[in-house]
Amino acid sequence: MPASLFLLPGAYSYDPEYVHTLLDHGRSRVENHTVDHPDLTTLDAAGQKAEICGARDQDLAEFGDSPLLMRPPYGAYDDTTRTTARACGAEAVVTWTYDLTTWTDPVLVPRLKPGDIVLLHFNGTVEQDLRRVLDAAAAAGLKPAPLRDHIGG
Repeated sequence: MPASLFLLPGAYSYDPEYVHTLLDHGRSRVENHTVDHPDLTTLDAAGQKAEICGARDQDLAEFGDSPLLMRPPYGAYDDTTRTTARACGAEAVVTWTYDLTTWTDPVLVPRLKPGDIVLLHFNGTVEQDLRRVLDAAAAAGLKPAPLRDHIGG
């Protein structure tokens, strides 16, 4: 199953082998989600650089692969974020179409369409959440695809 894993370095530091296993057994990639998860629009250029380039450097050190995509925490970004992300090696700033945490009622599950990006979180319900997303994708005749194949430069 392809997945773009927008992980904080502090989060994967709890169990880096889990993430390495995901990377070793699938078409998953670790992408940039900053160091400390701030609202980037509240930071100046130096603060944004520390967050974005800092996460890139930690991801590269842990996984041997530099992130090509950057997802700003809370989906909040500005022109400084775009410029800084590119300077830190990101080909694109990525947000999402749907946040699975809003799918609390099965009736409210949206009909997915090509290009939709669904946000999931590694939490106690990630397996069930993933099944819900895959069911919604199958109902729409879609298959998950790696973001790197479709978004960038």
